[in-house]
Amino acid sequence: MTFGTRLKELRQLKNISQMQLSIMTGISQSAIAKWELNKTEPTASALITLSKFFDESVDYLLGIED
Repeated sequence: MTFGTRLKELRQLKNISQMQLSIMTGISQSAIAKWELNKTEPTASALITLSKFFDESVDYLLGIED
């Protein structure tokens, strides 16, 4: 599973929009959209922010572990 797919899945499980996730994490909505479309990859600091927000490991977010 790609990072973008995993991110979209987690976001939808929380029933929040890309814009809501952006506001809650301080990450731009355009970055989130590009990640979900697998156009770009997140920085290490963005991965840590998302890991804390979703309470999931970075390995899980990256699809390394289930």
